[in-house]
Amino acid sequence: MNWKQSIVCSLAVTAIIGASTLTYAQKKAEGDKPNIVVVYVDDLGYGDLSCTGAKGVETPNVDKLAKGGILFTDAHCSAATCTPSRYSLLTGSYAFRINAAVLKGDAPMLIAPGTPTIPSMLQQNGYKTAVIGKWHLGLGNGNVDWNGDVKPGPLEIGFDYSYLIPATGDRVPCVLLENHRVLGLDQKDPITVSYGDKVGNDPTGTENPDLLRYGADTQHANTIVNGVSRIGYMTGGNSARWKDETIPYQMLSKARNFIDENQDRPFFLYFAFHDIHVPRLPDLRFAGKSTLGVRGDAIAQMDYITGQLVDYLEEKGVLNNTLIIFSSDNGPVLNDGYSDKAVELVGEHKPGGIYRGGKYSCYEAGTRVPTIAYWPNKIKGGQTSNALVGHVDLYASIASLLNYELKNGEAPDSFNQLDTYLGNDSKGRSELIEEAYALSIREGKWKYIEPSKNTGSWIMELKDIEGGLSTEAQLFNLEEDPSEQNNLAASYPKLVKKLNEKIKKIRVQEQSRK
Repeated sequence: MNWKQSIVCSLAVTAIIGASTLTYAQKKAEGDKPNIVVVYVDDLGYGDLSCTGAKGVETPNVDKLAKGGILFTDAHCSAATCTPSRYSLLTGSYAFRINAAVLKGDAPMLIAPGTPTIPSMLQQNGYKTAVIGKWHLGLGNGNVDWNGDVKPGPLEIGFDYSYLIPATGDRVPCVLLENHRVLGLDQKDPITVSYGDKVGNDPTGTENPDLLRYGADTQHANTIVNGVSRIGYMTGGNSARWKDETIPYQMLSKARNFIDENQDRPFFLYFAFHDIHVPRLPDLRFAGKSTLGVRGDAIAQMDYITGQLVDYLEEKGVLNNTLIIFSSDNGPVLNDGYSDKAVELVGEHKPGGIYRGGKYSCYEAGTRVPTIAYWPNKIKGGQTSNALVGHVDLYASIASLLNYELKNGEAPDSFNQLDTYLGNDSKGRSELIEEAYALSIREGKWKYIEPSKNTGSWIMELKDIEGGLSTEAQLFNLEEDPSEQNNLAASYPKLVKKLNEKIKKIRVQEQSRK
């Protein structure tokens, strides 16, 4: 080897060593960032877990998370229905600001591309991101072509990977999407979806009740898929139609794949269950696992899948450096459109615990949901926290964890509650908005529900849930009256006025971070 060759060789070796050192440094820096997993259950009430008082069903895997972390007794999703809660969770902004409501299955994308989100913020901080499970935040720009690229969607707002139920299990189209495409679609059998007039000749619950596994109300009596009638009409896409019983296992498989591919770098997984939303069709292995019928069996299934997910994180050696937030998108409902005997078999079980109301309701059971924070490396186990916390604050709290400074207009309603989520602070929020079909505000022991022109009688008539809406102001002392039985508004007019003014101010406040 001559001197020129020697110099070239030395430079090459130096470059290789430098590249290796840089890669190691990068990996070390990334390793300091925890993985973040949000497990979001659907319609799980405060009292639906063993650790929060459930009767007739056991949840040993979720209980294990609670025992190893912090169980919050006063944690709230942002709204008493799913679409608004999910919007607030991902954007750090209250959903009432854009008049968000429960979406149809063919609704356009609710979160506009370019809107700051938890996954987009984490992407900027070196994370790989995925959403697996129920979406229900709209897809496309309207008039979705389910036979082509369905976008914009999660990939346009910060997710690197998505595997979705487009809306909910009780709404068409009953197909799964991976990234932009419907899985298993035969282009010779194209999908057509309608939320107006019937399309195609598929049987419906109204016309063919003899084909149903169980009955449904008129809203849920359209196209039959897998023996269950749904909201809306669809035709085509027969090879792509889901089987409800296998969806949780498909979700788990995709989550494992995502963990496999990203175990050497920080990742964010938004694992959004469809359980225990209607239609409740748990796998046969869970039949009779509870005394509560299919609703309780679906809770048992959810618990099993959660345990399998956590076990896989441990198997891959990443659990200790993973922050897991477990919670629900809104409170419980028994009768939500299907005759599945959830009401008849509830027994002594109280899905909302001691709290009044449920899904759709302004009362506490509408948004007070079981919430657990678990992180072996950082959170001391065995804690129970009475701090007031809200899902809307996850955005700012995660940003703080990464020393990321939120920009003007980013997550405007989200405040840093990291110390509370990690168990280092027991105070939590000083005030928090709860959204149903009116706004409520929590401040210390007090809860105020603003008057509403709409009394929401349909909530009781159709769902057998107290909606909490009234033309009169309502004020409750939750310290003395957690079940909201004694309206004290007439006794504290100054406090009512003060809290009403706070709601007005929050409702119209400028969307910017001061």
